[in-house]
Amino acid sequence: MGTKVNVKNTLLFVLPSLIGIVLFMTPFTVVEEGETSVKLPVALAADWLMALLTVDTIILITVIAMVISALLSIVFSVKKRGNEINTLWEGVFATTPGWIVIRVVGAILGVMVYFQIGPQFLISGDTGQVLLNDLLPFLFTIFLFAGMLLPLLLNFGLMEFVGSLLKNLMRPLFRLPGRASIDCIASWIGDGTVGVMLSNQQYESGKYTQREAAIVASAFSVVSITFSIYILSQLGISHLFWQFFFTLFVAGFLAAIITPRIPPLSRKKDTYIDGSPGKREPKVKGVWKHGFYEAISRAETSAKSGDNAKNGFKNVLDLWFGVLPVVMTIGTLAAAVATYTPLFEWLAVPFIPVLEWMNVPQAAEASKTILVGFADMLLPTVLAEPFGITNEFTLFVIGTLSVSQLIYMSETGGVLIASKIPVSFFDCVLLFLVRTIITLPIIVLMAHLLL
Repeated sequence: MGTKVNVKNTLLFVLPSLIGIVLFMTPFTVVEEGETSVKLPVALAADWLMALLTVDTIILITVIAMVISALLSIVFSVKKRGNEINTLWEGVFATTPGWIVIRVVGAILGVMVYFQIGPQFLISGDTGQVLLNDLLPFLFTIFLFAGMLLPLLLNFGLMEFVGSLLKNLMRPLFRLPGRASIDCIASWIGDGTVGVMLSNQQYESGKYTQREAAIVASAFSVVSITFSIYILSQLGISHLFWQFFFTLFVAGFLAAIITPRIPPLSRKKDTYIDGSPGKREPKVKGVWKHGFYEAISRAETSAKSGDNAKNGFKNVLDLWFGVLPVVMTIGTLAAAVATYTPLFEWLAVPFIPVLEWMNVPQAAEASKTILVGFADMLLPTVLAEPFGITNEFTLFVIGTLSVSQLIYMSETGGVLIASKIPVSFFDCVLLFLVRTIITLPIIVLMAHLLL
């Protein structure tokens, strides 16, 4: 028997979806300590929890969580027999030897940084402390709220409704199903980490193929508007916000069209997590009516299952015990390489003549910032002053490029690798380079036109 269109089912679709839109996709202007900023409600909730528990307490909890992750990953992985997952805890902790090593290293680094023991290049304020003291507390709190509340966006029909309306646009442009539009919008307006989490949930639930999940997670997971404003203020070019945002949109839009059609994304399998081949949505007449019916059907099924709270709880555990150690490991090591070795400067030498050809002032200094953002997206901004970069045009290019590159290992890249989405570290390197090559000339051209 089909789903009935009535007030109850309509409200099951509309109310949770509206709450999800407000929480994850509606930025609010807030005043904190006399400064005005733009934040999403879910980020405000994370800030509230950090203030309630204090950052120092959350740092300690994070270290303990990584130690627990390392120990229980060894226990459950040794104990587990075959490929079948029998319990919630097996699903969270049982993993492969490679991931066990990364989780153990993450726990060790967390303890070293917390107690300030070990080599300086791992525990300094430019490497391990940045991850443990600045990034991981925010991720810990945002994972709690996002993990529990993501079902509001995913499970009550919003994806089906908007997907029906936009599928004829998303497929030819980005090689994605229509339902990915909500994911893409949430990533652009909200936060890159939330975007990766959304994509991973859709992949695990069989809504995205490997290729589709990799495309959404790596092509749309932009940092938040708030973080972009912070970057501009650090560079001293806050007055160029609208030029920045328009340039970022143009560069990101064109990159999102191109990258799915070239390696490594084009080589990802078009199969679902269970190995079945990808399907294309059939064309239907009356997309509004069809989308609404699909939405209330999904909402009714989700309400009847009663699994939303349980799934949300598992989401949080997966993120806390599976993602945090990976971000700590990869982010710390990448930051150490970027800060204590000249590797990224050497690799950037070929960009000097390119920047000179594109008439970018201080080309030699600017080239040093182009690839260092792979370790951490803030590094180009932080290093601009020590490198002596003062030209407004060049600062604009550096800031916009650092955001449009998307893949940086201290957060988005680490979260992406730790997810179930089939994207490897080597894929992240290629994606970063591809996006750099695509977006750099677009950004410079836009800068010449707008500044």
